[in-house]
Amino acid sequence: MELYQIAYFVEIARQRSFTRAAERLHMAQPALSQQMKNLEAELGTALFIRGRKESQLTAAGKVFLPRAEALLAQAAAAKTAVTDATQLRGGRLVLAAIPSVSACLLPPAIRQFSQQHPRVELQIIEESSERVTACVESGLADLGFLQLPASKSAFASRVLVTEPFVLLIPAAHGLAEQSAVALKQLAGEAFIFYKGRARDTALAACRQSGFEPRIACESGELETVRALVAAGLGLAILPRLAATRLPKTLRALHVRAPEMRRQIAAVWKKQSPLSPAASTFLDLMSTPAA
Repeated sequence: MELYQIAYFVEIARQRSFTRAAERLHMAQPALSQQMKNLEAELGTALFIRGRKESQLTAAGKVFLPRAEALLAQAAAAKTAVTDATQLRGGRLVLAAIPSVSACLLPPAIRQFSQQHPRVELQIIEESSERVTACVESGLADLGFLQLPASKSAFASRVLVTEPFVLLIPAAHGLAEQSAVALKQLAGEAFIFYKGRARDTALAACRQSGFEPRIACESGELETVRALVAAGLGLAILPRLAATRLPKTLRALHVRAPEMRRQIAAVWKKQSPLSPAASTFLDLMSTPAA
């Protein structure tokens, strides 16, 4: 059963005439009649009582008509949805990102994308780098934004930011007036660790500086880490992106030794072409803000 045959059937039913239907469909009547014979043969029953002037629906035809019209409506809706998604007049874009990226990097691109394509629904999933990878791999997210390396070779990636780590301290701390610090100076300090790959980087840097850090608390919430540091419960080693727009109660110091850097990248399935929405958003993320 072909969709065009269903459309032919509906038109004949509406016109109550093979001749009038053929004229409206811009096709020869014998060809139209043959298509209906093919459809009736597939269904195993007659759909029309053919008269000299008009054709009437059989009982089977009356049952088939509303379902045929529904199928055509669904096909038209599906075509419209695809066209809308292709031309960014609709559809949905799901982004998975680590918290520092969703809080600091995504908002300008989201604002611009939403202004240009207001009918595309945007959803953001905040997760660790490992979970971002899983979201993209499973198809739950169209694009992922994480700290490299990506754990799967099946991903394509585009580096967006390379940034250093900084030391976050309370404004009242004795080091607050310095512009830079070496981690070995902090062996006696308590630390607030930011969970995820940032934690692994911070821990390795402390050990490289010759000491095992005393961990006062760990949190996967950036605002919680910042609040705990501001309260004087410890210092935090964070990516610079996570230490932007600080309140007056906090200071961020450059860490001169050891040097710590990370790369933030967009990732997507290598074997799956990006949707128009995802491709457009990625271009916005890759273009420096004016």
